[in-house]
Amino acid sequence: MADLKKSHHFSDFLKPSQVIYELKSREKVLAIEELLDVLAKEKLIKNKKLILTRLIDREQLESTAIGESVALPHARVNTGGEIAIAVGRSEKGIDFDSIDKKKVHLIILVVWNPTLPGLFNHLFAGLARFLRKPEYRKRLFGAPNKTELFKILSEIELTMPHEDRIISRASLLAKLQEIELRKKKASKEQLKELRKHAELIREELDEALLTRFDKLMERYGFAVAEVRDGACQGCNMRIATQMSSAIEDSNDIYICENCGKYLVAARKKKK
Repeated sequence: MADLKKSHHFSDFLKPSQVIYELKSREKVLAIEELLDVLAKEKLIKNKKLILTRLIDREQLESTAIGESVALPHARVNTGGEIAIAVGRSEKGIDFDSIDKKKVHLIILVVWNPTLPGLFNHLFAGLARFLRKPEYRKRLFGAPNKTELFKILSEIELTMPHEDRIISRASLLAKLQEIELRKKKASKEQLKELRKHAELIREELDEALLTRFDKLMERYGFAVAEVRDGACQGCNMRIATQMSSAIEDSNDIYICENCGKYLVAARKKKK
């Protein structure tokens, strides 16, 4: 596989045979299974049943629909190789429990090897940067055929995120903290379920990010702090206006320059 520190394209991981122009399935799990069948046919995965279970577990933890009619179901499972990707398009759309309630018209399924913990962050950064642009989404959804769909997907450029800005699902890291805190008061049965959820999250995050998280939890009792009114709630110190604004509109993770905790946007209060 290409050096992750260098820039390359999505087509380095994707072949036309791994793209379904029109998914037959109209239900989330069946659509995921349809994409796994493509990977199995290409001999990119060995244990379809295990991988399907992991993907479903991940969806139950938190929907992988990222909004704007796109979903990125994923699992970190030993595929026998390094990475396996399949892409499916659905003209009618599939209910994916998306955060914006929109049906999903494009599914990008990613399965990667446990020995490559940073790979999904690398892929997710490039995909998110590409897919958040309305003009690109419009081209993908409107592709007249499989050849054109693959051509557009091939344009996605993938680069490693800068060191001062760790690309990851901020909501997942905050959820991991919530789980770790709940484990302290959980019953034996509850603890078993919480550990399962924590493991799913840990499999998805970089080792360096988790090491820092664990050290902060051990030292302070929490590692993730919300940003409210331009201030870190971990140390009550104000952060740069530019960073505060970026965090508000992002699901990336930033670090407080004063206390070193991970910063995430404050949860919106329910009315």
